[in-house]
Amino acid sequence: MSRICELTGKGRQIGHNVSHANNKTKRVFLPNLQNVTLLSDALERSYKFRVSTHGLRSVEHVGGLDNWLLKTADTKLSQRALKVKRELVKKQAA
Repeated sequence: MSRICELTGKGRQIGHNVSHANNKTKRVFLPNLQNVTLLSDALERSYKFRVSTHGLRSVEHVGGLDNWLLKTADTKLSQRALKVKRELVKKQAA
């Protein structure tokens, strides 16, 4: 399973460990991913996603999963999130 947030697209970053002697060694910074169940008010259903804690805070700030999916670009979303977004758009059109 790749270490990428399904809602924000946030992935790993690469940097250096820097010692007191200023020696630099490569290291990886991984996002804090959590398995969460988010509720969709419009679809009246729950969905399981692997989301970073930063992404989870952002979803709550915007007002829930429905608002987040409608505002976010398709390129950042995973395939499962895109599927839910298409269902939302279809439900709104009807």
